[in-house]
Amino acid sequence: MSARRVLKENGLALFFAAILLLSLVGQAFTGVAFFNEEQRAAGLDPVPLGDYLFSSAFAVDVTENWQSEFLQFLLFIAATVWLVQKGSPESKPLDDAGRETDEEQNVAEHATPDSPAWARVRGWRLGVYSHSLTLVMGSIFLLSWLVQSMTGAVAYSEEQMRDLQDPVPWTEYLGEPDFWNRTLQNWQSEFLAVLCMVLLAVFLRERGSPESKPVGASHAATGVEG
Repeated sequence: MSARRVLKENGLALFFAAILLLSLVGQAFTGVAFFNEEQRAAGLDPVPLGDYLFSSAFAVDVTENWQSEFLQFLLFIAATVWLVQKGSPESKPLDDAGRETDEEQNVAEHATPDSPAWARVRGWRLGVYSHSLTLVMGSIFLLSWLVQSMTGAVAYSEEQMRDLQDPVPWTEYLGEPDFWNRTLQNWQSEFLAVLCMVLLAVFLRERGSPESKPVGASHAATGVEG
């Protein structure tokens, strides 16, 4: 397989992987600069970039964004099984809410020759595979939220000690306003983005995008992609 074909067939994933890497690099350099400003203001020595990358300050900033993103997709995937929105390409047709039949899902005896192996057999494997996307998204969300809480507790305690106050244990940090402020300010931004995508796509278009209806489609057309 030629490199050009690989790039063409995986362009979307490669594009977002590249800008993810670039944004992480940018966050690392700007984050260490800001962190060292706070260090100097507190009369402490600045830290090198390598040390900052393994610090709780960097980890909590990364994971607090990751957990909110995966929560957004987890809820959107699960909600669109049962909930519909008239006119939105992000919704299934109004009469198709629910799990759908085995025939519609091409599972078990209705599987096609190129169906995944676990979709062809009944039992626990089909049950797991039928919900594998939400299971993985949910696991990543919970793991990143756990890491955010643990690294956030360390970062918060470091700030407390710089201010000559007692550090806070992880279990106590879970009830601190700092933790929930970090969490909720990310959650609300993700929910707003999904809400806008669902509603704006009813009336607005982007020609050629599968996230948009065809330019000439009716505003009332639901579950139609361009």
